[in-house]
Amino acid sequence: MKKMIVRLICLFMLTAFSILANAQKEIYEIRVYKMKSAEQVSATDRYLKDAYLPAMHRLGIKNIGVFKPITNDSSLEKQIYVIVPFISLEVWKRTKSNLETDDVYVEAARSFTYADTSHYPYIRMESTLLEAFPDQPKLIPTSLKKVPDAIYELRSYESPTEKLHEIKVSMFNEGGEVKLFNRLDFQAVFYADVISGCRMPNLVYMVVFTDTRSRKDHWDAFGQSPEWKEISTDPKYENKVSVNHIDSILMHRTSYSDL
Repeated sequence: MKKMIVRLICLFMLTAFSILANAQKEIYEIRVYKMKSAEQVSATDRYLKDAYLPAMHRLGIKNIGVFKPITNDSSLEKQIYVIVPFISLEVWKRTKSNLETDDVYVEAARSFTYADTSHYPYIRMESTLLEAFPDQPKLIPTSLKKVPDAIYELRSYESPTEKLHEIKVSMFNEGGEVKLFNRLDFQAVFYADVISGCRMPNLVYMVVFTDTRSRKDHWDAFGQSPEWKEISTDPKYENKVSVNHIDSILMHRTSYSDL
């Protein structure tokens, strides 16, 4: 009888730990490399493809997304977006020192890290840290990865105050926006709250579509859905300017992106 009780307690504890682990909200880092020339884009591509991603994979960090805005070729400022999921802030903090002690990475990254000032690979790199929403605590890779024309849309919603930001975040979670995106198959990769960055308060999420037509159809369906009409007219949310700036960046994945 005692052995059975002990086994039941152990089973309960393992189940509890499993639930907690599964519910733990991931941390995301979004890096934006900014460049002026095709040569800089190529140099940064080589670094990410041949040095950074392989080293991160050796550290057990998977599902790293690397994307380029659709307008990159015609833009004066060219960009590469890198989205990296971490299981915790502590893992994120340790990553830099872990990379610095990885001899394979150090050698593969040498031309990028020690680039001559006349051939530097980028102008600036911005980094933003985010925490996943409770309604989707972990990144979900899209099933559209192999679709050649897939559109990855990165959206950010900036609010004028912390309280109004909390209201907008609540609309996604308790209010039901995440559930609506799921029902309409928006292929949401992640939803997250910015915890450190140059533009705050802010929330960011990424959704994926097969092509531009599919994107239009999905957003039309969203705006016309009874759920959105109910959410947007809820007294908790209506007539509140919870967002005063929205950015929408349409991108394609690079050939070496995990996502």
